[in-house]
Amino acid sequence: MSDEKAGLDFSMVIASIVHDMKNSLASVMTAHGKWAQSLPEAARENAERGVIDYEFANLNGMMVQLLGLYKLGVNQLPLRPEYHEMDDFIESQVAWHQEVLASRGIIATYDVDVLCPLGFFDRELVGSVVANVIINGIRFAREAIHITAGEEDGQLVISVNDDGPGYPPALIESQSDYVQGINPVSGSTGLGLYFAARIAERHERNGVLGHVQLANGGSLGGGNFKLYLP
Repeated sequence: MSDEKAGLDFSMVIASIVHDMKNSLASVMTAHGKWAQSLPEAARENAERGVIDYEFANLNGMMVQLLGLYKLGVNQLPLRPEYHEMDDFIESQVAWHQEVLASRGIIATYDVDVLCPLGFFDRELVGSVVANVIINGIRFAREAIHITAGEEDGQLVISVNDDGPGYPPALIESQSDYVQGINPVSGSTGLGLYFAARIAERHERNGVLGHVQLANGGSLGGGNFKLYLP
């Protein structure tokens, strides 16, 4: 038997395990939500609930990223772009994270440019990117997150801005180097940014590729993540 036949495709094994873990996590999240609803109202809202809700969402986002990166690596992540109403798209993202936002005392608002009511993109893939950015924003925001959708240089731009301390200068300066290794202080691997950039690049029109941009400032003064889709 050859080494090729005898060995395991370790990346496929990991992807399979992550898929099973994601399903298990979904079951735990559902059960926890039902259990929390059975508690007296005074016992539902506390700091521990906020931590649990956030980490559930964070773990789910990381698993989505890992599965997406595996599928990108083996060219099994199809792109299915369609036209979507931006109001509906962003509102659904905010609604999906509403429990986590509320448990952390963060208010999320959004604005859609009336001149850019529609976007042409893969809803699932772009939704996973925006969801991960919102989770990251929740981690650092003090009390507010603002999401906008508009047009810039002929491209759809989805921006997620928070009122936290902002991105570290070193990250902004080296943002084109998406995989930057593990940061011993923050624990960041840079894979979230890499995943977002790869999803953006899969959206192309007339030779123009989508891209991401990190900056500080915006209406809330903190981190400002922008996703450009041609």
